[in-house]
Amino acid sequence: MKRKTRKQYEARAKIAKALAHPSRLLILDLLQERERCVGELTEAVEADQSTVSKHLAVLRDVGLVEVRKEGASSYYRVACDCLGGFFACMESVLRSDIRDRQSTLK
Repeated sequence: MKRKTRKQYEARAKIAKALAHPSRLLILDLLQERERCVGELTEAVEADQSTVSKHLAVLRDVGLVEVRKEGASSYYRVACDCLGGFFACMESVLRSDIRDRQSTLK
């Protein structure tokens, strides 16, 4: 396997940093279900519109979400098909970590 360049690792880190916020993870979960407008996301995230818009800008900047304009409204959707697998992997790691921690308490 060919080793990645420093720039490739920096790009990966930028994506990981974009994922490193609970509200952005929630937004991505919601957008995996279907396309949504900012108002819907604002309500679900329980944050003001400017905060949600900033989160969306971070996700858009790294290519995780795309936006579609329709009149005065903006509709967001997930830009890649791999998030489900990535989130499943994260859940697997969490379950394994919980089991490991529980076994040390016995």
